[in-house]
Amino acid sequence: MGMPTGTHSPDAPAGTPPTSAEADAASGAPHSAPARVALVGVHGFGTHHLRNLARLQAAGALELVAVADPQPPAPGSVPASAQVFPGLDELLSATGALDLIIVATPIQTHAPLALAALDAGVDLYLEKPPVASLADFNRLCDAAASSGRSVQIGFQSLGSHALQGIADLLSAGTIGTLEGISATGRWVRDRAYYKRSRWAGKRSIGGVDVVDGVATNPLAHAVATALRIAGARTTADVSSVETELYRANDIESDDTSVIRIRTSTGLPITCALTICAAEAVEPYVTLHGSAGTAVFHYTEDRLTVTTASGTSEKTYGRDDLTENLLAHRSAGAPLISPLLDSGAFMLVLEAVRTAPLPAPIGDAYVRWEGEGEAAHAVVVDIEAALEQAGRRHLTFSELGLPWATSAPSACSVPAF
Repeated sequence: MGMPTGTHSPDAPAGTPPTSAEADAASGAPHSAPARVALVGVHGFGTHHLRNLARLQAAGALELVAVADPQPPAPGSVPASAQVFPGLDELLSATGALDLIIVATPIQTHAPLALAALDAGVDLYLEKPPVASLADFNRLCDAAASSGRSVQIGFQSLGSHALQGIADLLSAGTIGTLEGISATGRWVRDRAYYKRSRWAGKRSIGGVDVVDGVATNPLAHAVATALRIAGARTTADVSSVETELYRANDIESDDTSVIRIRTSTGLPITCALTICAAEAVEPYVTLHGSAGTAVFHYTEDRLTVTTASGTSEKTYGRDDLTENLLAHRSAGAPLISPLLDSGAFMLVLEAVRTAPLPAPIGDAYVRWEGEGEAAHAVVVDIEAALEQAGRRHLTFSELGLPWATSAPSACSVPAF
């Protein structure tokens, strides 16, 4: 199956920790026979997978036997022993006995490629977001259940050991009663960012959903991490989703938005996100407690806790999702980011997909910094707006911002 090249997972962590396979190799401990793996999509975020697969192959955990991409891989990026194909159909026709397929391709190709992998009877690692609509998500869940295969979704931040640290501090009452969660993302993306591929910044292409908005792709990990901390994993864990979407760039999708979620237990989660900030800051999720706060910088695995007794900070380790899937296959280890646990995130994506078109932010409130393709839009005073939105669980229009001309749009959450 042919597919456009490239994918984008910019808020995934840059580093990858040592693996248990590497530790086994160093100690001489036994481990299972190497899994036969294929990678679909070798550009964009696929290059991260290539590096990770090379590391795991050197540790004896897997063998990369084939890759597929309509654009040839960069010289030396793929092992000489791996076959190269233009698409998944060709790869499946010529490659037997695969154990795992990793899909790291543009959003709109996820559903057909994932379904093809499951139909071939192969376990699947699917990059985020899983698919571009709730209907496709339900089809994928049905296919996974019918095939009996395992599906891991590439929300790499969910592998952070800080999540257990957060669970422990909540259990201990360190910050008191949890009253709400906010996710804040302030990034910079230039004009070239939206010209990197034909699907960048699109809601759809030729009637096919893409949903490449700030909350569903560039800063999707902020949303997914906040949901996981709140205990909202499946579709049944969310009672409501509201969106307020804007754009400073000349694109179809949103680049500056507030997503307000309420879990089935009544906990509010507010995600205030932009890629039109004055300067890039590592995104973070804040737990607002009655006796303090905990701020999780998820790309750095760094947790800062502030209470009346002072402030403490700790940096945690992280489990690699590919290795976790291999351990699930060989030893039954629980998946860190299983398909069904993306249900809550998919309700957010569906709310964005079905929301009214993002409202343009007036020129009076946008300035441009840089020249040519390196120029990027900056929404005036957006940093303060994001902080207020997250802290007060209000949208931009509810804060009374002069450029916020929309009203919150509620998405009907299906009953399950």
